[in-house]
Formats: sequence, C-alpha cells, structure tokens
Amino acid sequence: MKKTQSSRKSKDTDDLRDEYRFDYRKAKPNRFAPAMSEGTVAVVLERDVAAVFKSSEAVNSFLRSAISAMPKTPRSKRVLARR
Repeated sequence: MKKTQSSRKSKDTDDLRDEYRFDYRKAKPNRFAPAMSEGTVAVVLERDVAAVFKSSEAVNSFLRSAISAMPKTPRSKRVLARR
C-alpha cells in the first residue's frame, strides 16, 4: 500500500502568521559572535543598571571587587544556604 502525502504539512505552513515567517536569504551573520570567546556568558542588564557602567570591563571589574569582598566560604555551603 502506497502512502500518500499528508495534507497536515501544508496546513502547518499555511497557518503561520507573517511575523513568524523568516526570510533566510536576508539573514546576516551575528556581528557580536567574534567578540564572544569560548566560555563567555552573555548577561542582560536592566536599563538602569546598564546606565551605570560604560563597558563590559567596568562591569567585570566591579563584580570582581564585589566577589573579593564576599566572605570566603566553600562554594557548596553558599549554594546550600540559598536554597
């Protein structure tokens, strides 16, 4: 018995709204990708917090100083204390 094409496939594509259609021919490479080294984590700051810092180096410098001011406890105890 030969299987026929399902009309489900054509229904799914026809039901998409225009805002969900993406024209891959117009896609551009991520211009920020080369700046991201392996092991880098991107964090989104709230607008008011981001206004305080001029660069990612300033954010990292502040966070490192805050980390050095924290009490020296084993990491496992800090994680358990948060729960």
